[in-house]
Amino acid sequence: MIIKLHSKTLRTTLALVTAVSSVTFSALAQAEWKGWNIHNADYPVTVAMESFIKEANKVTDGRVSGRVYNGGVLGSQSDSIQMLQVGAIQFAGFNLGPMGEAVPEVNVVSLPFIFKNLDHMHRVMDGPVGDQLSEAMAKQGIISLAWYDGGARSFYNTSKPIQTPADMKGEKFRVMNNELYVGMVEALGGNATPMAYSEVYQSLKTGVVDGAENNWPSYDTSNHFEVAPYYSLTEHLILPECLCVNVKTWNSLSEADQVAVKKAARESSVLQRKLWAEGDAESRKKVLASGVKFNEIQDKSAFQDAMNPVYAKAVKDNPTLKSFIEQIQNTQ
Repeated sequence: MIIKLHSKTLRTTLALVTAVSSVTFSALAQAEWKGWNIHNADYPVTVAMESFIKEANKVTDGRVSGRVYNGGVLGSQSDSIQMLQVGAIQFAGFNLGPMGEAVPEVNVVSLPFIFKNLDHMHRVMDGPVGDQLSEAMAKQGIISLAWYDGGARSFYNTSKPIQTPADMKGEKFRVMNNELYVGMVEALGGNATPMAYSEVYQSLKTGVVDGAENNWPSYDTSNHFEVAPYYSLTEHLILPECLCVNVKTWNSLSEADQVAVKKAARESSVLQRKLWAEGDAESRKKVLASGVKFNEIQDKSAFQDAMNPVYAKAVKDNPTLKSFIEQIQNTQ
């Protein structure tokens, strides 16, 4: 049966449908992005992520808005990587270390001593290699909009300074959950123990592990310096972090909004790196003043040479890493 409407009624009905559709579309377009972050308030990554989403909201006239959930309240990093892949969260700040499980190409940045220093890492990640890694991540549902600074990681322990690989023989070191880090410690003669970050302080205090490795700010804010007072500047890992978004969420934006949001992301990266450098210097000063026994390794060649089998195994397991390694090593 066909229902005929009076022209006035028809115009009113069409207007109502249009209004409802507009409201529905607007609600979808302005749905709040949920952002995962492991760090607490005032941490450089936290400040940068909150700056990013605030600026993204401004430059898109509210079409992109959201909230950063700090302190890992939405789950662990491995859980959050999966949530980002399926769109349960829309953006996140990730350390690239654990990302290798989901995106094997990203493991190249986890190779010990792959970067010469922090500035070298920035040049690499801001160039073609960073673009290629983002493309590899996109195939797994994640896009990197900007690269953050995760600092340089060094070894620290409870009993003695590390001057040569021989000083690590038989010592138990906590590492992040990535077989590359396990291989790294074992190649240096130590025993690698993958462990959640939250468990490290007590494990150092009770002797479950003899040492760990991390950057100055983490060594400081975790209070690990209280129970592991020997810090040896190996700087064996310089791990970037990424400001990432879900691919479908990204593709739902207009081209103009994508340009504006990416610009906001890059600006947040400049802020994060500045804050990181300042915080790194402050943490180093603080823990040294507390009486930490610090030593700088002038000649790292013995440590670097020990990594040859780690590189060989990584390339054997994932041949695509060879090209990335060559590009990074050739970046001036």
